[in-house]
Amino acid sequence: MNELVSIIVPCYNQSEYMDECLQSVLDQTYKNWECIVVNDGSPDNTEDVGLKWQDKDPRFIYLRKENGGLSSARNFGILNARGKYILPLDCDDKIGTEYLKSAIEKFKEKPDIGVIYCQAEFFGNKKGKWHLPPFDKKFLLCENQFFCSGIFLKKDWEQIGGYDENMKKGWEDWEFWINLLYTLNKSAYQLRYTGFYYRQKEDSMIVPINKNENLRLPIYNYIYEKHKEIYYSTLGHPIFAYKRIMHLEDKNRLFILFFNKIRSIFNIKYSI
Repeated sequence: MNELVSIIVPCYNQSEYMDECLQSVLDQTYKNWECIVVNDGSPDNTEDVGLKWQDKDPRFIYLRKENGGLSSARNFGILNARGKYILPLDCDDKIGTEYLKSAIEKFKEKPDIGVIYCQAEFFGNKKGKWHLPPFDKKFLLCENQFFCSGIFLKKDWEQIGGYDENMKKGWEDWEFWINLLYTLNKSAYQLRYTGFYYRQKEDSMIVPINKNENLRLPIYNYIYEKHKEIYYSTLGHPIFAYKRIMHLEDKNRLFILFFNKIRSIFNIKYSI
C-alpha cells in the first residue's frame, strides 16, 4: 500500500500564484496525498482560493492561522498532517507530475535517507535549469545546496523540533536541513528527475538577502551559534580553518610567482 504524503503549502499574500501551484499537486501520478493549505493570516483572497480547491478535491485541506512567518506556517501545517512523508511547497512554486512517485519509490529503496530532492528549473522572471551542486554534507554547513521542497519523514521533523520559528528573514530551510541531517546522522539524495520549478520574481524575500552581505551576516551568525558543536566537530575551530585558507593562499602566491618566472624564461605570453 502506498504511504500517505502530506504536502504543506504556506500562503501569505500570493494568492495569484496558488492555482498554478495547487494544480501541480492535483496532477501528481502518485495519488495517495493530502495537501494542507495554510493561510498565514494573509490580507488578500487566499481564503477564497483555498476553499475553492478544498471544494474541488477533498484531499485539499484549508487551514487558517494568525500570521507568524513561514516557519510557523510550515510547522502548523505539518502538526495537522496525517502523512508519513512531508513535502513543503511554497505557494508560488510548482512540482513535476512524477515527483512524489519517484521520491517515495526511492525512500523504499533507501529507508535510512534523511531527505530526497530532485533536479530543478526556474520559471517566471528567469527561466532555465537550476544547476544545483552535487550534495556534500560538509559543504551544507557553508551553503544551502538545494531548495525547501525536499521530502522527509514526519517523525524526523518531530524529532528535531520542526522549523525554527525565530528565523523569519530567510534561509530557514537551510537551517532545517542542517538540523535534520546532522542531528539524526542522515544524508540527502537527489533524484535524476526535474520535478521542482522555482518561481523567480523581483519581490521575493530571498532576493535582498542574496544581494546584501549585511543582511546575510546575522543569519550566518544565528545558524553558526545554534549549531556550533556541529561546526566544531565537522570543520574544526574557525582559527584552524583560517590558517588552512592562509596556507592555500601562500601556496597559490608561490605558484603564481613560479609560473610567471617560467613564463619570462621561455617568453610565454600568457600570465596569471
